[in-house]
Amino acid sequence: MTDCYDLIVLGAGSGGLAAAKRAASYGARVAIVEGDRVGGTCVIRGCVPKKLLVYGSAYRHLVHDAPSFGWHLDGVRCEAAQLLVNVRAEVDRLNQLHIGLLEKAGVDLVPGWGSFTGPETVTVSAADGSSRELRAARILIAVGGRPHRPAIPGADLAWVSDDMFLLEQLPEHVVVVGGGFIACEFACILHGLGVAVTQLVRGDHLLRGFDREASRAVQDAMEEQGITLRFAHTPAAITGECAPGELTLTTQSGEQIGCGGVLLATGRKPFLRGLNLEAAGVAVEGDAIAVDADQRTNVPHIYAVGDVTDRVNLTPVAVDEGRAFADTVYGQRPRQVDHDLVASAVFSQPELAGVGLTEEQAIARHGAEAVRVHRARFRPMSQALPGRGPRVLLKLIVEIASGRVLGCHMVGDHAAEIIQMAAIAIGMGATKADFDRTMALHPSVAEEFVTMPN
Repeated sequence: MTDCYDLIVLGAGSGGLAAAKRAASYGARVAIVEGDRVGGTCVIRGCVPKKLLVYGSAYRHLVHDAPSFGWHLDGVRCEAAQLLVNVRAEVDRLNQLHIGLLEKAGVDLVPGWGSFTGPETVTVSAADGSSRELRAARILIAVGGRPHRPAIPGADLAWVSDDMFLLEQLPEHVVVVGGGFIACEFACILHGLGVAVTQLVRGDHLLRGFDREASRAVQDAMEEQGITLRFAHTPAAITGECAPGELTLTTQSGEQIGCGGVLLATGRKPFLRGLNLEAAGVAVEGDAIAVDADQRTNVPHIYAVGDVTDRVNLTPVAVDEGRAFADTVYGQRPRQVDHDLVASAVFSQPELAGVGLTEEQAIARHGAEAVRVHRARFRPMSQALPGRGPRVLLKLIVEIASGRVLGCHMVGDHAAEIIQMAAIAIGMGATKADFDRTMALHPSVAEEFVTMPN
């Protein structure tokens, strides 16, 4: 027997959940298929648990600075195992919350892994071995991505980012492989929880794609804190007992590094395994599903959103893509997602956030003579008494002819919170003069954005 719907959504992550609930609100009969836990990467093994670990690891710095503010905390110790337990409990709560929200929205949750059997049909294979066939006029693919393991001997002995949230305890020393935001965030988390960290970076700098000066500020702070960064280094093999245990990582130069665990943070790829896209005729370009500006694949009634399209792989983007799809198809409110102005953040310690063009991008697009960079670098008031810690960096990238702010970047505490507000101004076409005539909120770090000299 085949169950018929208006819309089948494959994947109950951020994009799929947003699309399913929005479509149902317009009266569509919707089924959402999920073989794992409801919530997807962000809720279960990404943004949410990671940010909780960031908060937990940051207490190391607070405790260190406490005496300068008159607080003497004798006998303080970190129980990383307790933090991990508490984070998993919060993830469990959110998982149940999202299941309840689907029910409230009138969306049918179909547990199991979905696979196309034709352009309009999907077979769902459940964990108990049973299967169920679904049919719909439209199908949305929102299955997200998965961490990529490099093809080196012993890669299966290492962790990927998903595994970090399942650990019961942490070893004394971890090697982190990668120079992107996931690698840097986990290097800082582990260091904050008392783990010695060596980070191997294939290139010559961290955080490729972010503003180079801002990424250098993060690099300097990480090294100052005691994280060992090794550039132009890649792993060749991993040997030893399955992590966590006694492992040896051998680099491309033959150097051997002993550790208790290896984290491979070397990128993510769309999760296409098992979808049987060929049965539906859905085209794949490279490793991703190709879509147009309306999230439509080459098959007119099949759509895709989020990381499976490998465009801008961020949770808010997937959510907006899912809602834009539902608004357009079911709500008679056609709209397209603007992928050109997306704020982003790295929850390293210190935090990095930015929106708009980096200095390098602005120069490449407009020419060095057409761009002016305004910056401020100083020790924040929060570090005045401790007299230590990284300096804050704030940057405005301005087009000289129009005065328009092309980019805004920050490294320092609460950078993401501040840049979120700056993104509104930049999205509205704000100029440096608009920033200048905005009254400063004193004393704050953010006031430097409106007091930078011309």
